[in-house]
Amino acid sequence: MNQHIFISLASYLDPMLFFTLNDAFSKATRPELLRFAVVDQNRSSQREQIAALPFAHQVRYLFVDIQDTLGVSWARNQAFSLYDGEQFLLQIDSHMCFEPGWDESLRRQHAQLLARSAKPILSTYPYRFDMVDGKPQYTPPEGKTVLVLRPHPDTPLTASEVVLRFLAKHLFTDQPVAGCHIAAGFVFCCGNFIEEVPYDPYLYFHGEEQSLAVRAYTRGWDIFHPLHVPLYHLYKAANTPHETHHWHGDVASQRAFTGTYLTARAASRLNRLLCGDGLPGAYGLGTVRTMEQFAAFSGINYRLRQISDPFNGQLC
Repeated sequence: MNQHIFISLASYLDPMLFFTLNDAFSKATRPELLRFAVVDQNRSSQREQIAALPFAHQVRYLFVDIQDTLGVSWARNQAFSLYDGEQFLLQIDSHMCFEPGWDESLRRQHAQLLARSAKPILSTYPYRFDMVDGKPQYTPPEGKTVLVLRPHPDTPLTASEVVLRFLAKHLFTDQPVAGCHIAAGFVFCCGNFIEEVPYDPYLYFHGEEQSLAVRAYTRGWDIFHPLHVPLYHLYKAANTPHETHHWHGDVASQRAFTGTYLTARAASRLNRLLCGDGLPGAYGLGTVRTMEQFAAFSGINYRLRQISDPFNGQLC
């Protein structure tokens, strides 16, 4: 096996893109085994800057004018198209920093999970980092808990709405925890996930992770929230407009599809996936497991619009 890591990285007007690329490369134990798939949604191409990187031959770069983009799910679908048989997939956001040896840490944790599942996925919301005086600062967690992803209580399932927000809650444990939700900003698994669970380009933003998690589960993949996440995320301020939001700014009105339309289309598509015919085809449910099995495992019953707690109050 080639041990290469395919790093899927969709960027939208992100000034942290090159920081993320350089930090991932410089902190890896085996940087020669990294392959970056960069979808750069921007006002102008940065191909020359990419070519100037000392590891430019390991970067597959696709420039898309911001007027032509259709959102994060579409961009991640484009990144997946740059896959070339690498053994592992790491999907991240374009504003991340890494611990030294992050690549070997993820390979090691994945190998350990193969004793529990033939198709393990490591995923949860990474802890945050901040830029202070131009340098990343973060506090490594103590390693006594796992961040388990559960539906936010402020977004219940209703007859007309199946889009849920999720939050990370601590579970005291010394083992990775089987989970029901994927954090799209940190996914590590075998590379053939790209072929088995292709990214749905017709989604937009909300519901992206729900779709990915359910489609992966029904195709026989198992999500695990790991004991240690060796990378960190630069989070935006909540409820604050940012230029790096796809729906923000004058350019949004110049696109073929407005953000309002894309949001409505994605909501309808998610409802059909989770509560309707399952979207037959590549972007729909799998046949290895059923939605009834997902409901019993996760406590999230989309068709009955019910959410229960399979952890019996152990989360904090």
